[in-house]
Amino acid sequence: MITTKQRSKLKSLANTLKPIVTVGKDELSENILKEIEVALYHRELVKVASLKSCQTSAREMCDLVCDKLGCEPVLCIGNRFVVYKRSDKDGIEHIEL
Repeated sequence: MITTKQRSKLKSLANTLKPIVTVGKDELSENILKEIEVALYHRELVKVASLKSCQTSAREMCDLVCDKLGCEPVLCIGNRFVVYKRSDKDGIEHIEL
């Protein structure tokens, strides 16, 4: 569980991020979850956007992604959400909380 101060720092870092994964009308399939998982492994902080044709809200998708992948929700506004998970990959610059 991340604290409020840590979440605030992650929000400021997420401001400059562009969405890495886009969810379309097919909702959250296993392929999308795998794509988010790979992005979390390489970057630790991932912004996801959903198209207007998507039936599920960003909040519901964020909760589902966090349950399935064991990551932390950072931000959910409109049709976008940001998740964080500490990576154990060597050779990347880890986000210091």
